[in-house]
Amino acid sequence: MTTGRTYWSTNIAAKSYFHSVVIGVSLAVLLVILSMIQLAAQGTVDKDATRKTKALQDNLKRISAHGIMFGHQEDLAYGVGWNNSPGRSDVKEVCGDYPALHGWDIGKEDTPNNIDFVAFDNIRQWIIDVYKRGGINTLSWHVDNTTTGGNAWDTVRTVKHILPGGKDHEKFKARLDRIADFMLSCKVDGEFVPLIFRPYHEHNGGWFWWGKGNCTEAEYIALWRFTVDYLKNARNLHHLLYSFSPDRSRLDTNDLKGSYLYGYPGDEYVDMLGYDNYLDVGISWNTKTKEAQSADFIAGLSMLSSLAKEKDKSAALTETGLEGVTNPKWFTEVILNPIKSNPSIRLAYLCLWRNANTKHHYGPYPGHASADDFNVFYRDALTLFEKDIRNIYKKGKPLIK
Repeated sequence: MTTGRTYWSTNIAAKSYFHSVVIGVSLAVLLVILSMIQLAAQGTVDKDATRKTKALQDNLKRISAHGIMFGHQEDLAYGVGWNNSPGRSDVKEVCGDYPALHGWDIGKEDTPNNIDFVAFDNIRQWIIDVYKRGGINTLSWHVDNTTTGGNAWDTVRTVKHILPGGKDHEKFKARLDRIADFMLSCKVDGEFVPLIFRPYHEHNGGWFWWGKGNCTEAEYIALWRFTVDYLKNARNLHHLLYSFSPDRSRLDTNDLKGSYLYGYPGDEYVDMLGYDNYLDVGISWNTKTKEAQSADFIAGLSMLSSLAKEKDKSAALTETGLEGVTNPKWFTEVILNPIKSNPSIRLAYLCLWRNANTKHHYGPYPGHASADDFNVFYRDALTLFEKDIRNIYKKGKPLIK
């Protein structure tokens, strides 16, 4: 016969054991959930992304601890005084090295040539060449207004019409199909070349049809999300990283983070936090002093770096430059030294806009007054060019030569 004391003692021990087991199991489950959340945060938007695309995403974050990769828009396609000349590059002819990153635009995707009159067949080959040399490619898309047939700067409202259920939705899907076909054609030995895709950029300004004032914030977010979902789910593109890039000129310096996040489609739809900044680097209509502009430049990049760290994303100065490079010390005084002055700034890359002619160029070219300064910029340990990087499509390998 069991006494009351023995019964209660046994029962308490059993309950204690049971609670221990429950707590142990709960902690184990919690750890698994936290681990899954962490892995999800560190992953790509596309959970089915190719191995090399996932490695690129990881390495874009890692490389910012070593330096900043230099990029240039359509660097191989043309330069000041030349066009479509194999192997040529204004940047290489100044410093002896290619950019680590190359920007291309896929606007006018329904024609043989892009918005800058570069043949898509040539762009494809240059993308492949860059990839084979170990460099990186990023694509912007100055896409025409589907409703009117006008260009990207035609601000007649169209977003509401191209979203699902809109009268021009099928026509817009045809545009997406054309860029999807192009992206799918970028492959080497049957393997797709990873690409950073930067659609609908500078959306916080009003100069594009997808910009603020030409569609609602909710419409912009819906457009971004539909584009991502369509490309990865309907068209099975699994070699893209998606870059979000507002324009600096429309950010509130008293609330940089809050204003940056206008139109943000969500962490699950963005791989990279980008930032286009022409305002703080010497543009003629900015009436602030050079010192004030430099302070704003640093503050914006510091915010971007901090937010990227918070969200476990890569960060980049996705467009910048001074048209004509009218300051011969621009590369060191305006870009390099301010960034070096603030160790909290961590960027995967910065990308200059294109070199079209002697008036409209953002990079150096042989004989230009900024060429010597660019070589100082090139030789600095912080800047990374093609010869400086390696293993960018391999996970866990050394990235700097």
